[in-house]
Amino acid sequence: MNPTVMNTVFALLGLLSGVLGDSLTVLRSPQYVTFRDGQWPISGEKIPDLVALTMGFSVREDLDWPGLAAGSLFQRPRANALIVVRGMDSLDFPKNISSYPLENPVPFTLDSVANTVHTLFADSTPVVLQLAPSEERLYMMGMANTVFEDLPVTLQQIRGRLSQDGSVLTSLPLSSLSRNNEADLLFLSEVQVLYDISTLLQKHKHLAKDPAPDLYSLELAGLEEIARRYGTDSPQFADATRILTSALQKFADDVSSVYGNNAVVEVVTVKMFEAPLTRKSRSILESKQIGTRRKSRLRTTASNPGSPYNLAYKYNFEYAVIFNIVLWLMIVLALAVIAVSYNLWNMDPGYDSIIYRMTNQKIRMD
Repeated sequence: MNPTVMNTVFALLGLLSGVLGDSLTVLRSPQYVTFRDGQWPISGEKIPDLVALTMGFSVREDLDWPGLAAGSLFQRPRANALIVVRGMDSLDFPKNISSYPLENPVPFTLDSVANTVHTLFADSTPVVLQLAPSEERLYMMGMANTVFEDLPVTLQQIRGRLSQDGSVLTSLPLSSLSRNNEADLLFLSEVQVLYDISTLLQKHKHLAKDPAPDLYSLELAGLEEIARRYGTDSPQFADATRILTSALQKFADDVSSVYGNNAVVEVVTVKMFEAPLTRKSRSILESKQIGTRRKSRLRTTASNPGSPYNLAYKYNFEYAVIFNIVLWLMIVLALAVIAVSYNLWNMDPGYDSIIYRMTNQKIRMD
């Protein structure tokens, strides 16, 4: 397709998505992770693949999206933090930050990226934290169980944290927001979680020196509750939007500082998901059982006993890599055997073999 026509199509799609409002904003990224300027829309279901590519991982299907340029082969981000904000199509971030329209806003998770981190860095101690305070949904793996051991995760714990010293209630200009309203408390609780995560990361800066990359995923629904309770034209919604924008920028600065400007921080703003998110609840201790379940799953897939049509099992997406390694290794070994056999066949015992010369001289002396 002609590049001019392609750019025109992407511009029209971006304009259409801009009317719909949902967006993906990149608050922080290293110099070697390049996001191009432009209004290229990206589908919500492709966000996990985008996160995987920014971290230097491979994906099952190519991401045909021009917003992300090819990265460095020798550098990868030390961490990736993705925050999903429900109830707002866009936030008032600085104009110099890369932002892209989001189309097809379906619910998504970073489970696939977390499993990739666990598989590739099983011998290390990566930090994986996935948290949705409004739903009390939590998943931690690796060093996250130690670093965020004291992090309040349930609504009751977070509200108890709001009454303690150093909470956001003593530092934020609440204005029209109230401490006695359930919707306001939910929003302030999520802001408190952002501040607590930043504080804990500042205390554990040694995480950035670990060879394994870290993954953070947060889903915030407090702004959605504020809009449902007061409306989007209310002063409460305006104050909450301003507070959340400032908190997200501070969170991005703190994460980038801890990892030495080697972290990617994205914010996805969604007015409303098209479908509810359905997923299995997972325990914090599930990470210890991942290896066992993976072995069991591989055995079941290889035998494929449930196929009613006697179909072959589906190949793993790493099959091509393993196949090439085995193929070329066998070719090199075969060539080595041929070369050694040829040299042995054409060896002159009188000149090439020291064993023949020594034994032949001993025979003559006898």
